Amino acid sequence: MARIVAHTGESVEPIGNWSWLATVADAVAAAAELPHDGAWQEAAVPGTVAGTLRALGRLADPTAEAVGRQDHWYRTRLERALSGELRFEGLASWTEIWIDGTLAAESYSMFQPLSLPVDAPAGTEIALCFRALASKLAAAPRRSRWRPTMIQPNGLRWFRTTALGSMPGWCPPGLPTGPFRQVQRIDIDKAAARIAGIDLRTRYDGETGTIALTVSQANATRDRSLRAVMRCAGGEATLQSTAPGTLSGTLSLPGVAPWFPHTHGDPALHGLTLLIGGETIDLGRIGFRSLVVDRGADGEGFGLVVNDVPIFCRGACWSSADLTTLACGRAAYEPWLRLARDAGMNMIRIPGVTTYEDEAFFELCDQLGIMVWQEMMLANFDYPQGDAAFCAAIQAEAETLLDRTQGSPSLVVLCGGSEVFQQAAMLGAPPAAWSGPIFDHILPEVVSRLRPDIAYVPNSPSGGPLPFVADKGVTHYYGVGAYQRGLDDARRATVRFAAESLAFANVPEEISLASGHLPALTHHPDWKRGVPRDLGASWDFEDVRDHYLGLLYGVDPTRLRREDCERYLALSRATSAEVMEETFAEWRRPGSPTCGALVWLLQDLVPGAGWGVIASDGEPKAAWHGLARAFRPVQVMMTDEGVNGLMIHLINERPAPLTAHLELTCWRDGAVAVANASRAIALEAHGSTSVSAFDLLGRFFDISYAYRFGPPGHDATSVVLRAAQAGPVLAEAFHFPLGRGHARHDVGLHAELERDGDGWALELSCRRLAQSVHIIDEGWRPAQNWFHLAPGITRRIPLRPRADSSAAPLGEVRAVNAVDRALYAPARR
Repeated sequence: MARIVAHTGESVEPIGNWSWLATVADAVAAAAELPHDGAWQEAAVPGTVAGTLRALGRLADPTAEAVGRQDHWYRTRLERALSGELRFEGLASWTEIWIDGTLAAESYSMFQPLSLPVDAPAGTEIALCFRALASKLAAAPRRSRWRPTMIQPNGLRWFRTTALGSMPGWCPPGLPTGPFRQVQRIDIDKAAARIAGIDLRTRYDGETGTIALTVSQANATRDRSLRAVMRCAGGEATLQSTAPGTLSGTLSLPGVAPWFPHTHGDPALHGLTLLIGGETIDLGRIGFRSLVVDRGADGEGFGLVVNDVPIFCRGACWSSADLTTLACGRAAYEPWLRLARDAGMNMIRIPGVTTYEDEAFFELCDQLGIMVWQEMMLANFDYPQGDAAFCAAIQAEAETLLDRTQGSPSLVVLCGGSEVFQQAAMLGAPPAAWSGPIFDHILPEVVSRLRPDIAYVPNSPSGGPLPFVADKGVTHYYGVGAYQRGLDDARRATVRFAAESLAFANVPEEISLASGHLPALTHHPDWKRGVPRDLGASWDFEDVRDHYLGLLYGVDPTRLRREDCERYLALSRATSAEVMEETFAEWRRPGSPTCGALVWLLQDLVPGAGWGVIASDGEPKAAWHGLARAFRPVQVMMTDEGVNGLMIHLINERPAPLTAHLELTCWRDGAVAVANASRAIALEAHGSTSVSAFDLLGRFFDISYAYRFGPPGHDATSVVLRAAQAGPVLAEAFHFPLGRGHARHDVGLHAELERDGDGWALELSCRRLAQSVHIIDEGWRPAQNWFHLAPGITRRIPLRPRADSSAAPLGEVRAVNAVDRALYAPARR
């Protein structure tokens, strides 16, 4: 049923005052046997056992691992009588529901909500028993065609619970347990119209938005005179009775504003209200968009076209707003999703190793203009697709998810899961074993029936002769990354769409390292605990990052780490940003076959150098800043084409034409301009073009240092795209024909702190090109960081407070190729 935000005939409230008790597995058979005093602890709901342990200061790896070996009881009492329903939005995972000592229901899926009719007086006890899962996992049927190493144990494939907590190497241990989503009481006016189902469909044809709405009543009446009206965007339509208890209608809205991802237009939303029998039902805010999958000229690719506009999808894969509690709701999601949008991300992938997020997640993505690639919670395992009950559970999950998000324009892809096909193929299973009825029949049927306006992808990755090849279908691309191939592999691989890519052990900023209480030594066990690795591999993702550090800067990372740890960390941060920016320049250039790429991951699960481009404390890392530059809707990039010189690529994804000014400068010793050129540039709306640097210069200059007729004439090239000649900078890019190098100089860094409205800003300049300039300030976060700065240019960087601190900014500016530093503080009066 489509989501109901509010119904005047119902009162929905969370149930509070919960307490928690852990007991030996199966020691307490029924709620009546529970002690009424003793070791009960106050517990937050929604929440988990691990969340309660953390609040008590008792959460550590051993206690987290013990959770799955115990039974866990939650209980409360109704503060007042309830005549209506109890709704459990998420119970992890094998749960008994006891009402006044009687077993009322059992839940076997973490992912399926459950509602119970209840007519009970005040004081009625509600008790939940989460039975120990570890023994059930051990007793599950063991025979399977393949066994993944990433998720353990193999018995988990039979149970509808998350893989979080069961992935050694990158996720802390512990089976998520408890009422991790809301427990609500629903008081129902017996005279009100009871809604059994709402089917909501939206369409957009480029000019007109259309809503088709069907309402089914639980207390169906044969009174065909019942009036129902839907209202949206200034229009309204009357629903007609099509059968007893069923009302249907269609509303057309010519000229309605469509929904776009924020990079390409306005994510317009419109409130939808249903008035029925004197009651008002709020169906939330909906959007109108069309969606087409572009398979490319060869029929082998994958790209999304929204409202007839091809979209380069870019963003990151979601992990969790809070791994310990599995927090949900707007307050939990908003900081992460706003940072994603601020970085220019227009897609978030929820992978099959996590959990389904609640409606607030999709509401925020609708509002922010972020598309959602949603996967079923299926990953890596050989699932029992011949088991009818298992298949029915997956179908119910998909139906619940798509029902609740029927009006959400941000949901654009439903994917069958993560790396099921890949795992089978990599472990030697034949192609006939990769898929199965869930992926081939059940899920596509549910999508066709409930959300025909979204794309269906059987699995991530999938689509080629092997599921993970990059030049067909959807891939997980790690040529640049774990496989340590050269940066040119991003082009050589002919990536069509990377649902995950570019995983590095991204080093957090200094403030995050301090708050996470990590050791200064990067080979300390506590440091390595935060570095992800593939279980059983002889390397970790810090080794991957070190490989590219050496490649970019021509320095031995092992020796540098031993002799100058501060510089090692600075170059490590710069490496992540530089590799991501350069790789996306290849993928976004006009003529590239790539239609999208998502980075693994958005946020870290624990403090340390994790995969996330945002640290676990919410602080953006250098990689985030690199992506923010790579993802700009109005963009300039350079690629090295060898003897063809440098190619300058310009993109305007905005819905209005752009007239701008392009400037190119070649620098010797980072300080002397030895060649320059400029040109007015006109870009169509949603347009792009490429310009040869040779054409822009109008003469021969060995700009890529490919001909090598003599010593190099320059060591850096910068291009700047301005809104107009001498106007504000829209985007800029840099190329280093001799490599970035590890030499350091006095670059003449200068920083001036100025008032910026109610806040502050830094005015930065230098005498010599400064690489990977970064600002360090305990109380204030720079809007941009880890950028290159050319001489003769003043760059203004807004500063934003990290907390409610009244202290003025106080910090310093550094660059990885500088021996000097610029200190700043408020001017004395």
